[in-house]
Amino acid sequence: MILNTFMVRTKRLLADAAYMFSRLTRKSEGGDVLAQAEALARTQHIRDPISSQNLTTPLISFVVPTFNTQPRYLDDLLTSFRTQETSGFTCELILSDDGSTFSPTLAWLNQNCALPDVKIIRADANGGIARATNRGLGAARGLFVGLLDHDDALAPYAIDQMARALLSHPNCQFLYTDEVITDAKLRAQDYFLKPAWDRVLLSGVNYINHLSLYRRERLLGIGGLREGFEGSQDYDLVLRFTAGLDDGAILHLPYPAYLWRRDGASYSTIFLERATAHARAALSEHFSQTGGSVPVEGALSPDLHRVRFDKLVQDWPLVSVIIPSIDHYDLISKTLSGLFEATDYPHLEVIVVDNGTRDTRVLALYDSLARRHPGFRALTRREDFNFSRSVNRGINVAAGDMILFLNNDVEVTKPDWLKEMVSCMNYSQAGIVGARLLYPNGTLQHAGVIVGFGDLAGHWFVGAPEDFPGPMGRLRVRQSFTAVTGACMLVSRDCITAIGRFDETAFAIAYNDIDYCLRAREAGYRTVWTPFATLIHHESATRGSDTSPEKIERFRAEQEKLKQKHQTVGYSDMACSPWYSTDRSAPVIAQLAQLPLPR
Repeated sequence: MILNTFMVRTKRLLADAAYMFSRLTRKSEGGDVLAQAEALARTQHIRDPISSQNLTTPLISFVVPTFNTQPRYLDDLLTSFRTQETSGFTCELILSDDGSTFSPTLAWLNQNCALPDVKIIRADANGGIARATNRGLGAARGLFVGLLDHDDALAPYAIDQMARALLSHPNCQFLYTDEVITDAKLRAQDYFLKPAWDRVLLSGVNYINHLSLYRRERLLGIGGLREGFEGSQDYDLVLRFTAGLDDGAILHLPYPAYLWRRDGASYSTIFLERATAHARAALSEHFSQTGGSVPVEGALSPDLHRVRFDKLVQDWPLVSVIIPSIDHYDLISKTLSGLFEATDYPHLEVIVVDNGTRDTRVLALYDSLARRHPGFRALTRREDFNFSRSVNRGINVAAGDMILFLNNDVEVTKPDWLKEMVSCMNYSQAGIVGARLLYPNGTLQHAGVIVGFGDLAGHWFVGAPEDFPGPMGRLRVRQSFTAVTGACMLVSRDCITAIGRFDETAFAIAYNDIDYCLRAREAGYRTVWTPFATLIHHESATRGSDTSPEKIERFRAEQEKLKQKHQTVGYSDMACSPWYSTDRSAPVIAQLAQLPLPR
């Protein structure tokens, strides 16, 4: 049976990534997420019951396409539905059988067809998962529809938690939850603990998966699932359903509401290839609404996706590269050589803001580059180092439509890195783009910044192997972050015009990039991180010692200013699961006092 083989394969890939993630991030300190969540939900249910709001129709219709399903799977699914605490809400379970021929399945359906709140509809012949799901959707009466696989189950208190979220967000059109990876007996093995809604991440992986609730009226309006996208019909549906929706109408409920059984089901390589092609066809169509067909290729994992906006660009905008620097010939010469000789970007100007170089080799390099490259200039002035002041001096003379802030200790490794960063500005509301940076030994130095780590902000997974997938394989595709490092940060001219210059007073040396990204976020701009632009960062190689009393005092003052200005103590970063600890770069499961709120 290959009814859901691609979803099995995709989930297995993500589960493998989750396993690698859990191995690297050390033993969880908060215990089992499902056990924690269930205990907290039970307490909440008892202390704070919710009203049914006198709904005349079911709140949620769960639609399940079935085909020759093992009765024990159906027993588990039915039990998980009928034992839910619903606080008086009516929900219904609709089993849409797609022409089963397996006699135990047929017997189970016959035995359970008269149960209350359970509806079984049947087809004479197998027509595929999309058609079976749409038949179930046609029979649904709920305000929302949830799509379940026939071999999975609902976690305890799933409906109670989803109902609370929907009632507290009456404008919600789409809700998705976290997910539990289980063994064949539905015992928790690992988790998909998801970020808040992220259209960029969705372009690389269907991280939404289960459990999702769709407002039925809108779902019917777009025609439900489409045939012709076999194996990726859920991906296609999420893309079409959320297209044009305001982000405020999309809700992530950080509750492990769905139990996905991982019991070693087989899959077909041929079907996997076909389903991957269907996923990319859905993505290409989704991103082609404003222009020509957009190519979609494999990501750092071949089964994940990379939308190739760069393939459509004919006239690349001018990028002004601003590099604060002083002395250190070996580093600055390598950085500048990488820009002029190893980067294939066609429309570039480079501005070095030098605060007092005396190394004659560096000065000679500046003179040589100025003669050979009309787009190069060096602004040299002896003064104390102030990163924000340096980049602001560069901005003042930059002519580019986009401005790249680049450290003088960054080494170019592949020619197309800047085209990739510029092309990421095609994502809606994008104003800042960050790159993946590696240490010289090949381990991760920058894979995004999580605001709130250490009550301030910190890089995710510092020192992890270059090929480390991260939670749900996220480090192998593009995604949105609250902040990225200023060591290699591209900013659109529109964003700079809207939010202004870097803060030279409060953040002269540290946290100026975090402050800038947070200000951009407050102004409605998105920060994108891409692993397809990878460079080497010899981190802080030119900074010198930060152990003098004066520098320590300045650093602590800038820490306090970040806390005060952006309330980073207790900050809940939308890119990070609230189930993760915030006291280390590689987070572990935290012990929570209460359930995370919908976001």
